Amino acid sequence: MHFEHSAKVKELQVRVSAFMAQHVIPVEHRFEEEVVENRRKGNAWVPTRLVEDLKAKARAEGLWNLWRPAAHGGTLTNLEYAPLCEIMGRISWAPEVFNCSAPDTGNMEVLLRYGTPEQQKQWLEPLLAGEIRSAFLMTEPEVASSDATNIQCRIERQGDEYVINGRKWWSSGAGDPRCRIYILMGKTDPDNPDRHKQQSMILVPADAPGITVERPLAVFGYDDAPHGHMEVSLKNVRVPASNMLLGEGRGFEIAQGRLGPGRIHHCMRIIGQAERALELMCKRLQSRVAFGKPVAEQSVWHERIAESRILIEQSRLLTLKAAYMMDTVGNKAAMAEIAMIKVIAPNMAQRVIDWAIQAHGGGGVSDVFPLAWMYAWNRTLRLADGPDEVHRNQIAKLELRKHAHR
Repeated sequence: MHFEHSAKVKELQVRVSAFMAQHVIPVEHRFEEEVVENRRKGNAWVPTRLVEDLKAKARAEGLWNLWRPAAHGGTLTNLEYAPLCEIMGRISWAPEVFNCSAPDTGNMEVLLRYGTPEQQKQWLEPLLAGEIRSAFLMTEPEVASSDATNIQCRIERQGDEYVINGRKWWSSGAGDPRCRIYILMGKTDPDNPDRHKQQSMILVPADAPGITVERPLAVFGYDDAPHGHMEVSLKNVRVPASNMLLGEGRGFEIAQGRLGPGRIHHCMRIIGQAERALELMCKRLQSRVAFGKPVAEQSVWHERIAESRILIEQSRLLTLKAAYMMDTVGNKAAMAEIAMIKVIAPNMAQRVIDWAIQAHGGGGVSDVFPLAWMYAWNRTLRLADGPDEVHRNQIAKLELRKHAHR
């Protein structure tokens, strides 16, 4: 692979960086203030006016839907998108400004890959326009969802409809009033001897009768408003049979098509947050004096700064390799690389952010700086889209397969 970005990507890096510097970073505090004000008024889930205004600016500047793969109507490959996603990821809510945030990017990719023309017109087009948002309902509270064959939510055919019963949680974005559509995974054929053909994915309108958004789930006390991660119950929810994606029994096939790009996008954003944490660490260390000299001159911090830079570069290079392989040989052939970065990137970011917190002293664990929130957000990514243990297990199996006796 070539390590030099193309002229097109370099230009976009400059433009996205300039947009972040001019429009996003200076108003970071205003986003938090608006969320606090909405919470004070009794509803933390109201979309911020700030982000809506910035979305209009980004779209006007042509910095919109940059995630969209070239193979499905976009202009960038995964490799070309990676450095841009990293820039956006420096601030957790910034990707939405460019219509490049989870879970919408993954859901839009599902609709691009597997949706019928009718499904695309009804749901994909308004998502691409940033007019609505979506949620992905897979994880369940009653079972170990790291093994997705455990899923219990039932999808039963009754005439021209499917009836859905179950309970989901960690449903990102389901509390957002702009959320209009869920992509839900459940069982259509629980008795199928092939456990990977029992599941299907179906489109569920968020306002369908029988849906209850039970509560938001907090991470270390953060509820991630106005986005949020919700627990959702579905009781006798009826949707048209035409809402089935790709066909019954193909849920795992769709999940692999969705989670590959979703995982790599998370890793790209994480690298951006780790870069910002290292930057904050260095600035803080150079601005504080302890025991008669700048803290930055204490040798322990030289070790941590150097190790942070090494870890970030390692993660970035492997992420770029995974993106390159996805572009050239496909997601399936890049399975090991995607699994590796999904383990490496969150663990790397967790360590770098933890050191940055330590460098900030008491301020690091407060809400004066963004580090505590960054730590909580990144800690969840060692579980989201598959826990570390599942990815390591997959990597080991692929490695053993290479050396199996014939």
